[in-house]
Amino acid sequence: MHRLTSSQISTHFTLQVSPSPITSVTTLSQTPSQKKKFYKRSTFVTHLPMNYLYSPTHAWAEEIEPKRWRVGITKFATRMLGEMVDLGFELNQGDPIKHGQIIGWLEGFKAISDLYAVINGQFVASNPLLEKAISGVSDSPYQDGWLYEAKGEPDPRCMAVDDYARLLDSTIDKILEQQASDS
Repeated sequence: MHRLTSSQISTHFTLQVSPSPITSVTTLSQTPSQKKKFYKRSTFVTHLPMNYLYSPTHAWAEEIEPKRWRVGITKFATRMLGEMVDLGFELNQGDPIKHGQIIGWLEGFKAISDLYAVINGQFVASNPLLEKAISGVSDSPYQDGWLYEAKGEPDPRCMAVDDYARLLDSTIDKILEQQASDS
């Protein structure tokens, strides 16, 4: 097992190479309040919540009340890390946080990754459900598997779902190119 940095997390991912990468993006309505975008590229498939913001480091942020955010990692990030093993935070409730600050770590079967703040403000709490079942991060990354809550403003590099889908396209294409050249 090795530790991944945020720049490595996008390249530490294995995809089966298909003859041509395919993107299929369709808006679905899961529930009246939660619309999702279906995303597929090569062998990777996910349903991205439309109202979330996404970071270049494959985290998401959902505003649950004004200036209060719930933060987790995307399905893409969970696939890169593998089955979740452990999670820890290096701060306490009420501590100040800044965009890009390392606030903890997440250990998967394949790798360990630092957790970076995507909110500038104040750490509120970690997800108590994950103390009992860390598998929630992988099993339900956009709902029950959230990592922490924070008050403040999101990182200005965070993007809407369509921009994140383009980032995934680019990231997956780079992985496929690298795999093809390694063959």
